Amino acid sequence: MRDVARLAGVGVATVDRVINQRAPVRPATSQRVLQAAQELGFRRTGLIERRVAAQQRHVRFGFLLQSQASPFYRAMGLALRQQVQHAVSGQGSVVIEFMEDFTPRKVADRLHAMAQEVDVIGIVAADHPVIHEAVEQVVGAGVPVFTLVSDLSTSARTAYVGIDNRKMGRMAAWSMANLSRPAGKVGLVLGSHRYVCQEECEASFRSYLREHAPQLQVLETLVSLEDVELARKATLEMLLCYPDLVGVYVAGGGVEGVLEALREAAVPGLTTVCHDLTDITRRALLEGLASVVLSHPREAMAQQAVERMARCVLGGRALPAQPLPFHTYTIANV
Repeated sequence: MRDVARLAGVGVATVDRVINQRAPVRPATSQRVLQAAQELGFRRTGLIERRVAAQQRHVRFGFLLQSQASPFYRAMGLALRQQVQHAVSGQGSVVIEFMEDFTPRKVADRLHAMAQEVDVIGIVAADHPVIHEAVEQVVGAGVPVFTLVSDLSTSARTAYVGIDNRKMGRMAAWSMANLSRPAGKVGLVLGSHRYVCQEECEASFRSYLREHAPQLQVLETLVSLEDVELARKATLEMLLCYPDLVGVYVAGGGVEGVLEALREAAVPGLTTVCHDLTDITRRALLEGLASVVLSHPREAMAQQAVERMARCVLGGRALPAQPLPFHTYTIANV
């Protein structure tokens, strides 16, 4: 392997990755390794030939994301597209569909339709039996399904790519406990409990404050249904009903509406924690409307998703996706 690496102008670890598929290698590099192995008569040349042949297969990636109106999912779509272009060096294509109708039957229909067009699918969806059934059928037909951002509670899905939502919820609670006024009520806004990521964030947020800051009373959760205007109205009503409100945690959709309500009400001294750094949440940090933004690492998520999806299609050893660390932003580091 050292001789092959030297002749190919790469490291021994790269030769190992080509042979054992421990991590993706650019096709041009794999081809150099193959040529060196053939010239030297390396005993595993036949295996390298098979690896390179598999790598040259055209992989069709498909992604079903949430609404294109969301700045986060627009940016996520761009990151996935760029990663496909980089990772497979022209040997892959990508179909990205932004869903506007999140009803389970509609999502299931789109999943089945996309499975007819691509080799592997990444999806962001609510946790629902109808969607579980669709995932099981698609995977059973030979198209792997990866969950992105929010997991599904079906063992049929191939792997989950995202963060540890329990840690994110606890970090949000830590921020609330340490930045807000000593005692009072805390508002909690979700898009829907059907999204595992939001449910996990809510549960861990409540658990941490129950243990470490019992003087902060978390109110009944407001569900925005991912609707910006509904989130705005619900937040304004909450601000009116609870003058002793000390903070708000937005653990799901509708953050634009929550921030607009905070801007309208102009209540001083509130601690606001929300998710994902976008132009909207960056502005909120700079205005003082948001105190902390906990953000998914979009580029790292896209890289991990595409690498593992490609490996799965090309017949490499399936590696479980590891939870990625999230980013923490305040006005001090945006």
